[in-house]
Amino acid sequence: MGYAEVAVNSPVAQRRTFSYSIPPSLQPAIGQAVWVPFGPRVLQGIVLQITDCPGFEETRDIAGLIDPSPLLSPVQIELARWISDYYLAPLFDSVALMLPPGFERRLITFFQAAPGASAALASAPLDSDERQVMTLLGGEGRVAAQTMDRLLGKQKAALVLRHLLSEGLVIRSQELGRERIRPKVVPRLRLAVDAPTGLAEAQRLAGKAPQQARLMEFLANTSHPVLLGEVRRAMPQAAAAARALQAKGLVAVEDVHIWRDPLLDRAFAPAPPPVLTPDQEQAVGLICAALRQPGGNGPAAFLLHGVTGSGKTEVYLRSLGEAVARGRRGIVLVPEISLTPQTIQRFAARFPGRVAVLHSRLSLGEQFDEWQRIREGAFDVVIGPRGAIFAPQPDLGLIIVDEEHEWTYKQEEQSPRYHAREVALKLAQLSGAVTVLGSATPDVESYHRARTGRYALIELPHRITVRGDTSLPQVEVVDMRQELKAGNRSIFSRPLRRAIAETLTDGDQIILFLNRRGTATFVQCRDCGFALKCHRCDLALTYHGAEDTLVCHQCGYGKKTPATCPNCRSRRIRFLGVGIQRVVEELAVAYPQARVLRWDRDVTKGKDAHEKILNSFLAHEADVLVGTQMIAKGLDLPLVTLVGVVSADTALHLPDIRAGERTFQLLSQVAGRAGRGSRPGRVVVQTYTPDHYAVACGARHDYGAFYDQEIGYRRELRNPPFSRLVSLVYSHSNAVACRRGAEKVHRQLAERRDAMGEDTDLIGPSPMFFGRLRGRYRWQIILRGAEPVRLLADLALPPGWVVDVDPIVLL
Repeated sequence: MGYAEVAVNSPVAQRRTFSYSIPPSLQPAIGQAVWVPFGPRVLQGIVLQITDCPGFEETRDIAGLIDPSPLLSPVQIELARWISDYYLAPLFDSVALMLPPGFERRLITFFQAAPGASAALASAPLDSDERQVMTLLGGEGRVAAQTMDRLLGKQKAALVLRHLLSEGLVIRSQELGRERIRPKVVPRLRLAVDAPTGLAEAQRLAGKAPQQARLMEFLANTSHPVLLGEVRRAMPQAAAAARALQAKGLVAVEDVHIWRDPLLDRAFAPAPPPVLTPDQEQAVGLICAALRQPGGNGPAAFLLHGVTGSGKTEVYLRSLGEAVARGRRGIVLVPEISLTPQTIQRFAARFPGRVAVLHSRLSLGEQFDEWQRIREGAFDVVIGPRGAIFAPQPDLGLIIVDEEHEWTYKQEEQSPRYHAREVALKLAQLSGAVTVLGSATPDVESYHRARTGRYALIELPHRITVRGDTSLPQVEVVDMRQELKAGNRSIFSRPLRRAIAETLTDGDQIILFLNRRGTATFVQCRDCGFALKCHRCDLALTYHGAEDTLVCHQCGYGKKTPATCPNCRSRRIRFLGVGIQRVVEELAVAYPQARVLRWDRDVTKGKDAHEKILNSFLAHEADVLVGTQMIAKGLDLPLVTLVGVVSADTALHLPDIRAGERTFQLLSQVAGRAGRGSRPGRVVVQTYTPDHYAVACGARHDYGAFYDQEIGYRRELRNPPFSRLVSLVYSHSNAVACRRGAEKVHRQLAERRDAMGEDTDLIGPSPMFFGRLRGRYRWQIILRGAEPVRLLADLALPPGWVVDVDPIVLL
């Protein structure tokens, strides 16, 4: 008898596998999905190892196979184990990242009356709730546990059903829930006779069955089988006619598998590759040389540091071409779904029909079909945001992480809290692939790794434009304090107003950037000072003027804007702060002739919303694009000659170690959207802190000066890359219990640190900057040291704690 080590889909399992014996009737393979008993339930699991000896003395049998073939490769299994160990994440959560979309299926529990229960009811000592349940079962026959929970409430239902089971009055059974997604199968019609016979039958049926005759004539004149759905668009009664003709042996109806292709309606014109600049030739040569090294003996990772518009994408394309020529494939990561359409356009033009796309805005069916076809080797390259790194791309030879500095590559909302850049590097190591990290403003830690030899550094210091000018756009920094002194209280400075007017007159396009949604950032009563806050988060509600609503940008709570102050009933309500909706409103007043588009999360909730906005702006259907950080990342907009940063200070003063770095990156990136076409560009940056090094260096496009100053601060304060951080966040619905729980764990960690002799700083415990979210108070402990994870490796934290290894945000 063999044994299997299984990662089980249960929160109890955490970072370990469980041993199960393999019954003679089953032959599971490594990477295969199975059903396993786990306590009183049967759960999903993935076989990670087959052994001769179990990890435990007593084992239970595997209950059954879920899928006939393995879902994970050995490389994916090793990657899942690494994610679990590195990020201290539950093992099945790490495995689940690589499973096909819609994989998880729940076991549904049903209850029904036991045989003879009706006779025993008369003498059974039951209360009113128990008799209500028995009456329901008597009428319905079988009822799901969820229905019971809705009827009585979860806790009461559990008590009632437990008593009825012990009395032998009900029987419990379980069965699998429906599959969330399946391959799409649709009927297809074809003639079962030759075309002349089909036409003759159509004439014969014309008088008594005109719909059948019409369908016969259509199929006889069509040289290939036709999907029933296509026929029904012209002939609504086609389905009934097809069944009748099938019964007569004149038409065959066959089921065919349809691939739900997210790019089905997209046309990509082939684009010849441009002539490379000397810098690009050198970059491509170095990467291709690594791809040619047998067994991945060349440099494993490159940091491609190229200024905005320097042709990094062409380097990616040439490198991928070399990988494909050698029988390998690639994955290209982009930081935002908004960047996916333009990236797909570039790659599909060079690799027609060989590009797959994976992201959360696709339907579940589209995700499922793309995943299956990727695994079959149908594509040269997979493109998508961070989750695309887990695509089952065979023969992986090249991984490209575009805009590698972006914090959206870090998953923060749920476990595992991985960083896609680090996962890409590990996957490349396990696969023998080459990784290219590209950015105009590299992450400080990435650049430090390149400077110290961990990555091979490639520089693209010159911009490429059709006009032959390699200079970056000129940046004018406007001190908004001086604007206030001069009596200008508008959100637009005088230089920005002049620049907007001149650009509109010239017929060029403008980007206005402000990383704040809504119209006003908070609403306050001018009489009593009361500020309207979210009742769940203790944060100011943001006013959205277009909808006349107040919205919490943390939990999503919203309500209509009150006409009077809830505290003193005054009507003197004041809207303070600026969001991009306010920018749009001010533009409409100051420049009524300007056509304005808005691009933020509030207007991009549909599947193709990003692409529609982008295509509209590229087609010059708008003069001004107003947006948040979505517009600051890698977009190529050749008609944009002016970029205005409405406020450079939105994130600069937050209590976070990366606040300066993020400000510099955003300013540099959004400034890089100007002047990429036939006309030179200019940038106007409005700020109240013009002397801050992040703003000053961003205005000069001087990454080197910014890095030198930032890395000095990091070294002095012993922050990454000179240490590693782990964030521990405890949340509780009671403020006092939250504080006490954080203090208790802090004492445990301090005792462990002293006993282990670890050189690890314990910062906190303290309330977080966002101290209450979704009704739960939050306290934080930060671990800082060379290997702070060692303090937590075997520590069982109580419920309510979230562990984030290498956190990106500490707010």
